[in-house]
Amino acid sequence: MKLSLTNDELNAYYSELHAANADFKGHYPADSFERQPVHTVYGGANLFKAGFAGKLGEVALKMIDTYAPNYLVFARALGLPGAEILPTNPVYQRSLTRALEENPEQVRGVKPAAWLAYTVFNRVIKKLQSEPIEDNRIDFEDGYGNRPDQEEDTHAAAAAEEVAKGMRDKVLSPFIGIRIKTFSDECKVRSIRTLDIFLTRLAELTGSQLPANFIVTLPKVTTPTQVATCAKILENLEARLGFAKDSLKMEIMIETTQSIINHKGENTVPLLVAAANGRCRSAIFGTYDYTASCNITAAYQSHTHPASDFARHVLQVSLAGTGITISDGATTTMPIGPHKASADAPLTPQQMDENRAVVHSAWRLHYENIIHSLRHAYYQGWDLNPGQLPVRYAAVDTFFLSGLQDASARLNAFLNKAAQATLVGNTFDDAATGQGLLNFFLRGMACGAITEQEVLATGITLDELRSRSFVRIVNDRARH
Repeated sequence: MKLSLTNDELNAYYSELHAANADFKGHYPADSFERQPVHTVYGGANLFKAGFAGKLGEVALKMIDTYAPNYLVFARALGLPGAEILPTNPVYQRSLTRALEENPEQVRGVKPAAWLAYTVFNRVIKKLQSEPIEDNRIDFEDGYGNRPDQEEDTHAAAAAEEVAKGMRDKVLSPFIGIRIKTFSDECKVRSIRTLDIFLTRLAELTGSQLPANFIVTLPKVTTPTQVATCAKILENLEARLGFAKDSLKMEIMIETTQSIINHKGENTVPLLVAAANGRCRSAIFGTYDYTASCNITAAYQSHTHPASDFARHVLQVSLAGTGITISDGATTTMPIGPHKASADAPLTPQQMDENRAVVHSAWRLHYENIIHSLRHAYYQGWDLNPGQLPVRYAAVDTFFLSGLQDASARLNAFLNKAAQATLVGNTFDDAATGQGLLNFFLRGMACGAITEQEVLATGITLDELRSRSFVRIVNDRARH
């Protein structure tokens, strides 16, 4: 074939594109392959003990026993899909439960709502018994408050001692860290001092070893300099205390309008992450501080406010493909009933009903907020109370299990047709949707909501799944 471009011209174009592509990959290496916890549990540093995770699991199980002693009550309290058609007749309930215990998959085909409620409930119980907390943050900020310096010094050292004890006893959550105070002028001295005391004491007790997946949370970030200074402090403490190089990681909290758009009109998120000099592992959206900084009044500050979604989307598109994980904020309505029993005064039936109504309402709100986050591809969020733990795991399992059959059919059709687009039901899929389906299974497996067997049933292999690229899978199949 006759060509007009010379070899020298072509090579120049190739080199130019290669350099640009390499630069792009440097900024966007791909999403992280590492496990991302589904939540972070924040608790005041003054309350932290080595067995904190197990203790909260016990409290959460007691909450279920008190307010949702079976899968039917639990499903209705949260508003799981199809909960409104679950049986209320005691005889029918017993019959349905026996059928689910004997052959849940058979029931799944004819009563999917009952199967979902039963499966989610039992998975939640198992999770609370085996790994009640995935990520724990020892909090020296909002969950701790402002205290005399001597008191915070004592708590910083004590928290390090408890972490060291937890490492020895192997009772810490899989992810753990501390949240220091902001680096504002009012708090910078106290914040840095707490960080120094905690890490110094931890190094003394552990021989300069950190717990797995340890991280330092810097809240209310407003400028790249705050992040850069934190990174420098971590680098300095690593060298002084003998921690492994680059082992002290950090995460930033996006809680102000200035951390989204700065005074120059620039997107601040990439600037903040870059300032960490490779130490930033994740970014967290703080719903209520952010909406307050937007001058939204308290009555309208909510997890689902449009202002919150705007900030989430900016954070999301800024960090997509960078390997930096993102996390959503908290539900601040706690599942705590207004009445408390005492040895001398047990609760009356009316008081128990009122407590149940308050708890169920808070559970439903937290469930809806988590589902909102998951639909926006925020797969991690905050929990602030042990009573929120059952809801977190129920929402995550429900999100993936309720979409599993449809996603399996669509992915299987894609794989069978390889590179050809397909029509499954009323949904026309293309390669981009294929990647979305792949992401569904990757995320579902990562958090334990989808089993390996359920993924393999789609026709995909584990090697293909690990490639994390639908285009690569299709290309490899087309060649073979």
